[in-house]
Amino acid sequence: MKKLFALGLTAVLGLGAGAVQAAEGVAIPAHQWSFSGLFGTFDRAQLQRGFQVHREVCASCHSIEFISFRNLIDLGYTPDEIKALAAEYTVMDGPNDDGDMFERPAIPADRYPLAFPNEQAARAANNGAYPPDLSLMAKARKGGPDYSYALLIGYPEEPPADVELMDGMYYNDYFPGHQIAMPAPLFEGLVEYADGTPATVEQMAEDVTAFMMWTAEPNLEARKSMGVTVILFLLVLTGILYAVKKKIWSDLH
Repeated sequence: MKKLFALGLTAVLGLGAGAVQAAEGVAIPAHQWSFSGLFGTFDRAQLQRGFQVHREVCASCHSIEFISFRNLIDLGYTPDEIKALAAEYTVMDGPNDDGDMFERPAIPADRYPLAFPNEQAARAANNGAYPPDLSLMAKARKGGPDYSYALLIGYPEEPPADVELMDGMYYNDYFPGHQIAMPAPLFEGLVEYADGTPATVEQMAEDVTAFMMWTAEPNLEARKSMGVTVILFLLVLTGILYAVKKKIWSDLH
């Protein structure tokens, strides 16, 4: 029974163990996240800072298509704050009684506005490159949030001397092939955090990566809580079944 419990616990804890990932042969450093591991949870203050970075820095190019304003209540915002935030944007609605489309202030039920109306417009504004939607990005790339974080801080001041960059490309230590169409998006003091947290490149990269992890898996905490509950139930059930087995077969020993 003890051996069975130990094996089960080892397997469970192994699910939360971080591992160094790699993208196209490039080693991705492992980073410590509040949401890592079996009992990991999101840091609400960090998520709000990450949303601020996305809103003030990333949203001009990168959409979060699958997020509605009302979803932001999970970040710790109040309904009134979300309503006020949504009202800062306009969305297309209609048709009206005349059959025309019209713009109106956004409401909490509306999706967060797209950076561009279509892929062609996005490419035209970015020298042919297509800025991907970030809704699922934290889980869409090998390395997960570790890769996203590494990418954001992976811009050296100067590319290696033996590297010849193509026109419109920038060097990145962790991007496959090392040439990326996105210039370094972050620099010191780019945003002013309301909670007074210093806006270093590393801090902003960590915050917006945590936010992207939330957009990719907003139910992460509920999933982990359910997983722990199920595991505990199975362990208790295993103990009960073992005791029943001992009782039933005791007369034969």
